[in-house]
Amino acid sequence: MSDQNHSDPGKKEKQSGGIPVAEPVVLADLVEYAPGAVVSRTIKKSKEGTLTVFAFDTGEELSTHSAPFDAYVQILDGEVELTIGEETVRPSPGDTVLMPADIPHGLHAITPFKMLLIMIRG
Repeated sequence: MSDQNHSDPGKKEKQSGGIPVAEPVVLADLVEYAPGAVVSRTIKKSKEGTLTVFAFDTGEELSTHSAPFDAYVQILDGEVELTIGEETVRPSPGDTVLMPADIPHGLHAITPFKMLLIMIRG
């Protein structure tokens, strides 16, 4: 049997965004902080939604906006203040917060922080 149609067992296949298949990944390690900036890396994008990891420097923010679909923010590192409608929350690393469709939301980085944004279009 020829090897030309088989992948090298020492190599891990990767999906879009560079995530290895069947291997644990620390999401916070996928993006680095940059002074005065917001850095993002999309790890999955489809018609159903997206998974994007962000790194925000202290003081960076996303202005208040709304979206026609639900979004979930999972805090990976640091401190952030989220405003969702009339509510303000300061989730901790490991927490996940729902930002419902059509409700204005925004965020402000209290310290450098990283998050996973999960947007569901369905």
